[in-house]
Amino acid sequence: MLKTIYNAWKVPELRKKLIFTIFIVIIFRIGSIIPVPFLDVEALKSFMDSRVTEGSFFGFVNMLSGGAFSHGTLFALSIQPYINSSIIMQLMAVVIPSLEKLQKEGEEGRKKITAITRVLTVVIGVMQAFMFYIWLRNSRVTMYNAGFSGIFSAVVIVATLTAGTALIMWLGEQINDKGMGNGISILLFAGIVARMPTLIATLWGYIDSAIKYPNVNSAILTLGQSANGRECWYFYIFVPVFVVTLLVLMWLITYTNDAERRIPIQYAKRVVGRKMYGGQSTHIPIKLSGSGVMPIIFAQSILSLPSAVKAVMDKNAPEWINSINDALKVTGWVYPTIYFVFIIFFAYFYLSIQYNPIEMANNLRQSSGTIPGIRPGKPTSDYIAKVLSKITLMGAIFLGFVAIEPFIFSDLTYMYNTTFLGGTSVIIMVGVALETVKQMESQMMMRHYKGFLD
Repeated sequence: MLKTIYNAWKVPELRKKLIFTIFIVIIFRIGSIIPVPFLDVEALKSFMDSRVTEGSFFGFVNMLSGGAFSHGTLFALSIQPYINSSIIMQLMAVVIPSLEKLQKEGEEGRKKITAITRVLTVVIGVMQAFMFYIWLRNSRVTMYNAGFSGIFSAVVIVATLTAGTALIMWLGEQINDKGMGNGISILLFAGIVARMPTLIATLWGYIDSAIKYPNVNSAILTLGQSANGRECWYFYIFVPVFVVTLLVLMWLITYTNDAERRIPIQYAKRVVGRKMYGGQSTHIPIKLSGSGVMPIIFAQSILSLPSAVKAVMDKNAPEWINSINDALKVTGWVYPTIYFVFIIFFAYFYLSIQYNPIEMANNLRQSSGTIPGIRPGKPTSDYIAKVLSKITLMGAIFLGFVAIEPFIFSDLTYMYNTTFLGGTSVIIMVGVALETVKQMESQMMMRHYKGFLD
């Protein structure tokens, strides 16, 4: 990977793209430290430290924003509104024929869908910004809450957060046009990597606890309350195990990223005039991780809704919301179990959006293609559906394991402050890095750059 980046840097045109991408990432990080007006920064910091936890809606947004959400900055909402609008557009394209038709119209159709996605992103950004403001106002973190001053501060805060979301979307599009890699993915990657110093400091804090308080119950330090934990000297073992586990997860994700099931296809020979066409063999590739991180995002968004509702309604939240929120705490077994089941469910749901076995079988029949040993028509569609189901189940189980592993590890070791680097973060980091490197290699190959694979 490093050699590929080095070789790309030696190509003037690619070097300009890399420099432009780095410049956009720097702008993104600057926006992540500029605070929103009319917020009490000190009160916000103390409030967020106790409320933004892994598994909650706000913890999820904070992970995507690289910590900007917990500091109430310009890019606090990060690209969450854009992700939500993209998901909504994908779902609506399945049920609305006009949107499905736009998807099949090529470049012009994609431009129209992109324009609709932008508008929907701003609308969702306004809604989430308003919800964020209500939460902060109920928590007495905002300034000037009464009278006209209160209305003015609310408008400024909501407008600033929405503008930050729109600016992030624009920055991502600039990377797509003039930079290297997928813009939104690069910004996600930058936000997650920016939290690495926090992870290192957290790990060192555990080692420091083992040095200073070797015989103190670790649960008292990590949870702030008495619990049936282990002595702190165990951190001497747990911290290296955490690092090794993280590296193993990265290796597994890298190894399985290109894993695929290939369905063989044989095209019949046909004579057109004096020429013979067809007769070649090819395959349909079905990736093990074809749905990517989307099932995790779906599952985490659903499970975080009770905590989001409770946070916004504060003391007015109904009792059943409080009960659900208490049951879905990340420090128990209920949340990881439901999380795992939801990931498998949404993996199959996303599969139904991406693939249509009946349409694939009809396309093969129209192009005189067959699967060896399988009759055309319904037997072919049934066979494709069976293969898709098996490969999706295997990929979903692996994805679910990667997602819940941090929760299992934290419950066993009482290292709860490390769960923000969960399955979503690791998959995004590895996936974006591999995707960007592949794009570099393909662009160098198009320019006939020799030696990049040496």
